[in-house]
Amino acid sequence: MLSDDQDRALGVCYYPEHWPEETWSQDARRMRELGIRFVRIGEFAWSKLEPARADYQFDWLNRAIDILHAQGLSVVLGTPTATPPKWLVDEMPDMLGVDADGQIRKFGSRRHYSFSHTGYRSQCQRIVSELAKRFGTHPAVVAWQTDNEYGCHNTTLSFSPVDLAAFRNWLARKYQSVDALNKAWGNTFWSMEYGDIDEVELPNLTVTEANPAHRMDYQRFASDMVIEFNRLQVEILRKYSPGRDIVHNFMGRILDFDHFALGNDLDISSWDSYPLGFLEDRSDNSDEWKSRFARTGDPDFQAFHHDLYRATSKGRWWVMEQQPGPVNWAPHNPAPRSGMVRLWSLEALAHGAQTVSYFRWRQAPFAQEQMHSGLLRSDGVEAEGFHEVEKVQKDIRIIKWPAQALSQVAIVFDYTSSWAWEIQPQGKEFDYFRLIFDHYRILRKLGFSIDFISSQTRDLSGYKLVIVPGLFAWTPQLRQALVQFDGEILIGPRSGSKTVNFSIPDQLPPDLPTEILDLKVSRVESLRSDCPVKTRHGKFRFWREHVIAGPETKVEFATSDGSPALVRQNNITYLCGWPDGHLLQSALNGLAEAAGLKTRRLPDGVRLRRSGDLTFVFNYGDCDFDASGLELGECRLGGTQIPPSGVSVFESG
Repeated sequence: MLSDDQDRALGVCYYPEHWPEETWSQDARRMRELGIRFVRIGEFAWSKLEPARADYQFDWLNRAIDILHAQGLSVVLGTPTATPPKWLVDEMPDMLGVDADGQIRKFGSRRHYSFSHTGYRSQCQRIVSELAKRFGTHPAVVAWQTDNEYGCHNTTLSFSPVDLAAFRNWLARKYQSVDALNKAWGNTFWSMEYGDIDEVELPNLTVTEANPAHRMDYQRFASDMVIEFNRLQVEILRKYSPGRDIVHNFMGRILDFDHFALGNDLDISSWDSYPLGFLEDRSDNSDEWKSRFARTGDPDFQAFHHDLYRATSKGRWWVMEQQPGPVNWAPHNPAPRSGMVRLWSLEALAHGAQTVSYFRWRQAPFAQEQMHSGLLRSDGVEAEGFHEVEKVQKDIRIIKWPAQALSQVAIVFDYTSSWAWEIQPQGKEFDYFRLIFDHYRILRKLGFSIDFISSQTRDLSGYKLVIVPGLFAWTPQLRQALVQFDGEILIGPRSGSKTVNFSIPDQLPPDLPTEILDLKVSRVESLRSDCPVKTRHGKFRFWREHVIAGPETKVEFATSDGSPALVRQNNITYLCGWPDGHLLQSALNGLAEAAGLKTRRLPDGVRLRRSGDLTFVFNYGDCDFDASGLELGECRLGGTQIPPSGVSVFESG
């Protein structure tokens, strides 16, 4: 295990079951020579570990772990529950998930199960218990990964009869009576009232829009099922494998369960970083932007997730899968520009990752991922990424890694808000991730390092600027934290626009006491992309709010039609719409100045990350960047002239 957060290490994902056993020792030796410290194995191997019920075949895994251990490598052992074997599916076919259109998600790939199925849960407990008893105290096993990529392939929500029964039980525990449920959901509308909780159906396949409160509770239920499923495994692993870290690998832009709640049960959060795949598959940017960064990835997407997942497990986090070359699953799969694997790795480490682990060691010659690169080609020859990892290993030894510290700027991130604005966006462009990411990107262009904090946060002290965009409903903790905070706060748009039961607050949004913010949102409108609302500092796009400002608030500036655009009361500023880049940069510049923070104006492809007394500069751009004017201190790695894909590290005096 890592000794403290000043330690940095590299890892790799390895599948010994895919290769002849005589190659394992050579692979382990080459990993050690490359400087690999951690090896993740086993997360997809259930059919090899148990080819038939209770026919446990663990000896091959024991030999593989022993071989890795003999080379001084530490093992992260995965539980294989993301890939239930065919014999188990045949025994309980109702364990399979069902999509929103009523189609069964059949065997033949992965993640083919419903989180709420009690029979499948018991089988997962059984296999995890057997593995933990066998390997829980093995000296090579230093950590466990639960399952793999919860939520990937749209598998959080399932709409089977099993899920319906579990949902009704969940509702009965929450509401206690059908009258309370009817009231909370507003079921007098459209004669949707129920006579018994067992009459409630799943919120899919309705003629038109389902009740948003119904859908919200189903999303909360589904999130709880993921957390319960994970916790069952965590409890077993803590019992039979004490002292080992427990980790799960999250994914990029998958928001359909609460990562903060699940992270409370982990020692380490991790995520799987695929910059080029995510640019193609999960970016809202234009084709021109995607073309510009096709071989580097978006300059902010990876950093966003580094910062988010660092927050979900109280600071300890890894990259469990780092893209080492072309992948197989995006619409287009280019090769990374030379130097980018090194840049991505150092960027993660600069954001506090204790380990960066590459997917995978050897490229598979068969099945679905045979076109996904590894550090080695399928014939065992070193691929391009291998040599970049050699450079990363040298860099790690040069840099004196500082302990983590709070950033000066924080963004409140709330998974419930993501669900709410997917359920009822009131305009097709209103997407919570996109709204938060817009704020994050502008802050990064201004040179800031950023922390994410949850809506359950009770204490904002330590920050100078806190951003709260698009918050579905205020929590008591965050309300109190706002009152006690003496730094600058930016709220909006759409924050506090609903109650927890998905209704408009009695006193109207933003649902804050007048002593905090004397403001009411009287009307909202969603905007066509070609019909923005202008202000002198930029435009509102997608969303605009008409507000009534009370006597305690000051209108900083208005829209072209005279409606307030930015209002302020004491240290709280409210932005009355979704700003374009110019408007948001202007607003954040002003707030940073009020907070006593220094801003910079960075090119689109250049980003900074502050870590202790070190500042890292990353060049995603396609031309050299001169960092001498940034006055960052003495250069400790690289130089002031930073080439494309280059990284430089500066130390302040």
